[in-house]
Amino acid sequence: MRGKRSGAFTALLTVLTVGLVGCSAGSTSTPSTSTSSPSTAASGSATDGGTSSGPPTSQASTSAPAGDGTMAIGFVLEPISLDFTQTDGAAITQALLLNVYETLVKQDQDGQIVPLLAKSFTASPDGLTYTFQLRPDVMFSDGSPFTAEDAVFSIDRVKSDWKPSVKAGMDVVSSATATSPTELTVVLSAPSRSWLFNMTTRIGAMFSRTGVADLANTPIGTGPYTLQAWNKGDSIVMERNTTYWGDPAPIKTMTLKYFADPNAMNNALLTGGIQVVSTVQTPEALSQFSDTAKYQVIDGSTTGEVLLSMNDRTPALADLRVRQAISYALDRKTILDAAWSGYGTLIGTHEAPTDPWFADVDKYPYDPEKAKALLAEAGQSDLTLRLALPPVGYAAAAAPIVISQLAAVGITVQDSDVDFATWIKSVFTDHDFDLTIINHVEPRDAPTLFGNPDYYIGYDNAAVRDLFAQADRATTDAAANTDYQQALDQIATDAPVVWLWSFPNLIVADAQVQGIVANQISAAFELATISQS
Repeated sequence: MRGKRSGAFTALLTVLTVGLVGCSAGSTSTPSTSTSSPSTAASGSATDGGTSSGPPTSQASTSAPAGDGTMAIGFVLEPISLDFTQTDGAAITQALLLNVYETLVKQDQDGQIVPLLAKSFTASPDGLTYTFQLRPDVMFSDGSPFTAEDAVFSIDRVKSDWKPSVKAGMDVVSSATATSPTELTVVLSAPSRSWLFNMTTRIGAMFSRTGVADLANTPIGTGPYTLQAWNKGDSIVMERNTTYWGDPAPIKTMTLKYFADPNAMNNALLTGGIQVVSTVQTPEALSQFSDTAKYQVIDGSTTGEVLLSMNDRTPALADLRVRQAISYALDRKTILDAAWSGYGTLIGTHEAPTDPWFADVDKYPYDPEKAKALLAEAGQSDLTLRLALPPVGYAAAAAPIVISQLAAVGITVQDSDVDFATWIKSVFTDHDFDLTIINHVEPRDAPTLFGNPDYYIGYDNAAVRDLFAQADRATTDAAANTDYQQALDQIATDAPVVWLWSFPNLIVADAQVQGIVANQISAAFELATISQS
């Protein structure tokens, strides 16, 4: 169900191919050698054994040499903290993962899991034991060496100190042991196809044993950049890490500039204040950048799903008929065309179209008469719901259409705009909302959203949780995908959210900028691939 693109913009879109040597999950070169890499098609880990080797010397292979240049990139949401072990929100991961913090393994552009801080790894045939051979020449930005003891510390710390909603990603780990300064052995309590994949995300970030005292303000990692300054309310400044183990980043100083107003971000690109708009928030304004001698428009894909999330703890929304009515009431094609100029893909259940278990379904096609009948059946003749809107362009653009379409079937929606810190607290932490609109950008996050009743939407289905667990233990990709698809089909039937669209990766940059990754398959925005001619 591909969204129809606005014809006026189709001619503007070109996919940048020069310099695209990786993906935003951290790959900037393909492995120089690889043998029977552990299966990753289902959730990312091996259950049948295997080995994988990475590039011998470097994370990043860039065509541009390191120079003294600077670059500013426009972003929408500023982190409210720099500690993603305790604070939710993709903005922290976007800024820090693979730029300041690195992981043992990463996804390459094909979605396969390959080494990063590990130079190779093996999985036992039963899927219970992973052995990582670490690079011997890696230093943290505080000057301390990265060793297997730091890897053990980082894995154990997830289980002991991370936010409860995140730490479950390490529950399957029975032990992590440094068998030498450069060898790490991890033993799982049960086969888990998701564990190795989770190690490519923020859960897998490697921390210095002496550098965790002030994670909210002073991140210390092994990555190609270090934090130079955080000018709260304005920008984060990254400086090239001069002790980085891999190829130095081409751009010496990167400024991540934050804009509450998307038009101001566009104007900053037009006037030279920034060189890249990291995510277009006003697709209807792309005609400003039609001069290909000056600008390039990149149209790729992401793992993000824009949801109208419902709080199942709200008495009215606990009724399946009400959730179904809301789903029937929304003409998602009209919403996509009007709110996002048709850019993106219509989806009817979770996960992105690039995932192996994606199903092109539409359980609740637009039918306002069915919506009215279900509301009457549920005894909801005068339903009022609260919509909490985060400060992002897609939510602001979609909200008026959603409100109007729900009003047409008899549902009154009271909307309120809140800053991001307030949204995190009221929605994620306190669960004090009825509806919200948010783009979930974490890859393969269905088990997080729909497998945890304590998560912000409050969805609770034991059968779905069992299917997710069964998929994680599966010994073949086919079996895992079948279980996952069954879980997603049941979730679609239960309608805990309305899937509005799969978010595109729309980027605008100066024509001289190279190395921007078109398809973003993780929450990280990788800086070290980017250069300018």
